Amino acid sequence: MENKVQIDWKNVFKLGFILFAISAVAACCLALTNYVTAGTIEKMNLATNQTARQEVLSEAVDFEEIPAEDLTKIGTEIGLDNPDELVEAYIGENGNEVVGYTVKTAPQSGYSGEVQVLTGISTDGVVQGVIILEHNETPGLGALATLQKFKDQYKGLTASEKITVVKSNPESGSNSIQAITGATITSSAVTLGVNISNEVYQILSK
Repeated sequence: MENKVQIDWKNVFKLGFILFAISAVAACCLALTNYVTAGTIEKMNLATNQTARQEVLSEAVDFEEIPAEDLTKIGTEIGLDNPDELVEAYIGENGNEVVGYTVKTAPQSGYSGEVQVLTGISTDGVVQGVIILEHNETPGLGALATLQKFKDQYKGLTASEKITVVKSNPESGSNSIQAITGATITSSAVTLGVNISNEVYQILSK
């Protein structure tokens, strides 16, 4: 004769209620933490972005963001296949004077995907600085694009014509940069980001 297992449903429901209560309390604590820290995190992000913009356009003291709808129109005007590659643009000001523009782009053509590039351009159409904000490129190869030596190649180039990538030292006076050895794809992705920024500048400065 088989022995039937007796289930103590009272304990089952009790344990279930306890687990539910623990989960509910944990969820509430997490939500409260997110609520409390959200403002702080947002302020930190804003400060970081402001610092980055001033790094590529040092003459600017204040920055006025280009509205998203205007940015979408600009992306269409310059013929972007992927509108997500144009992230944001700001007018850089010093007092009542416009001193340049900063443009954040996100070319998808890096060796390991998206490369976020921030470019600063003065009102006379000269690239003032370039920063690689985010990337997933290969350490020791594409990741070398974050080095100052590589980024400084863009300084002083003109925004009025396309910047090209060459494998050897660029000729004097050419609007070119030298690719990172073994990382031409990454070099081209960064340059694409700068070129998109240059096209945005050409429209904003009209």
